[in-house]
Amino acid sequence: MATFQFDPYLINECYWPLLKASNRYLVLYGGAGSGKSVFAAEKVIFRAIDETPHRFLVVRKVAKTIRNSIFAEIRDVITQWKLTSWFKVNKSDMEITCLNGNMFMFAGLDDVEKLKSIHKPTSVLVEEASEITRDDFIQLDLRLRGMTPHYKQIILCFNPVVITHWLKQDFFDHPRRDTLSLRTTYLDNRFIDNEYKQTIEDLRLTDPYYYQVYGLGEWGIVGKTVYNAEIVTRRLLEVRHVPPVAVGSLLFDYQQEQIIPKSIQFSPDPNGPLTIYQYPQPDTPYVIGGDIAEGGHDWSVASVRDNATLQQVALWRDQTDTDLFAKQMFALGVYYNKALVGIETNFDTHPTKELERLYYPNQYVREQPDRFTGQLEKKFGFKTTKVTRPLIIGKHVALARDRIDTFHNLTLVEEMLAFKRNEDGRPQAAEGEHDDCVMADAICYEVRMQQRRALPQPPAPPTPPGQAYKEKLAAQQRNRQRKGRVS
Repeated sequence: MATFQFDPYLINECYWPLLKASNRYLVLYGGAGSGKSVFAAEKVIFRAIDETPHRFLVVRKVAKTIRNSIFAEIRDVITQWKLTSWFKVNKSDMEITCLNGNMFMFAGLDDVEKLKSIHKPTSVLVEEASEITRDDFIQLDLRLRGMTPHYKQIILCFNPVVITHWLKQDFFDHPRRDTLSLRTTYLDNRFIDNEYKQTIEDLRLTDPYYYQVYGLGEWGIVGKTVYNAEIVTRRLLEVRHVPPVAVGSLLFDYQQEQIIPKSIQFSPDPNGPLTIYQYPQPDTPYVIGGDIAEGGHDWSVASVRDNATLQQVALWRDQTDTDLFAKQMFALGVYYNKALVGIETNFDTHPTKELERLYYPNQYVREQPDRFTGQLEKKFGFKTTKVTRPLIIGKHVALARDRIDTFHNLTLVEEMLAFKRNEDGRPQAAEGEHDDCVMADAICYEVRMQQRRALPQPPAPPTPPGQAYKEKLAAQQRNRQRKGRVS
């Protein structure tokens, strides 16, 4: 077997420092055509020649996508580097073996049995890492263990298409230990042809947002987004750096099955369910929209807005039972000047009935035809139907487009970014995401019609003694002068 003389100009210059980087997590992300997947293949080929023993595990989420992507990429590197005499390629089983004993094993994370059969990998390469879940990654991370003569490494390659993705949370917002990351774009790849480069640059005019994600490699989201992705992304980056005024809980006394309104008070708690962006202001009209989790097993959310300015002033989010949710809504409503409270009643009417039992004075009321008489009857709470749902979402989308400055809660804005249209065109949360905050805030914005929208006008200043008589005389004199001119 001939000696391999490595030429550094075989790879893009931006990747040179990473060729021998030994961090456990190597994160390669960025725009399309940046050469990150090619470099990942080049790095494992370089290690396969330079180090022994190795058992490289190469994965994607779906097994059938491997053959024409990373498997072909590694084969191309072997050919371009003139190393075909060094490696034996088994195309049918998708295995590549180096003459020094090192192996490349390819598996999809949907093929659990094959993954189980792979014994003690020494390093892992994950192509299109944005396709895999956090649980998938944890399982791969746990398999990379044991004593080895060389460093163990997981290489993650992906386009940063979803700013709410767990990859951003785990490797950028709160970086894992021993992580090295590099963002690259098509401008870093000296091997791409001018035609492909021009295709990407044309996106500046045809689709600026797509150019932002796939051209510049910036975090975003693509697909049939319901909200304006560019506006929401910009707002998301803003609210990440603006802390709330306070985080905590509302405490109160509960006596004889009633809440004592005067006992309601805010208690700071960094892990509390209530996030406050503005404390209650005197005489200000507030509105609360509530989305109760079905069965109490998911997130229950309440969004609070100032009905005069539309500013979001608070958001309550927790996992709780419906009766406890109703008590929290009572406390939250009283805390915010007896705000108008509108809670969704699709799955459970218990919260509205509980608020009624507690004598909450300001619930949203809807009109509903009686099923027997057909006459309209009044019911507490908001009903989400195939008619009202697109209506309230449409209004909320317009609010986000025109007044994105009124949105302050990070979780809400993240949900808006992941709110997409499915194949039938129905707006809903993307797979694995939530929409509780979106629905609560949309309900809040819809029910505000039943709350006053302006601050009370200050009373007119009292008239000084004798002023009224002087004004009457002045008016009479003006009338005489006017009559004189007419005659």
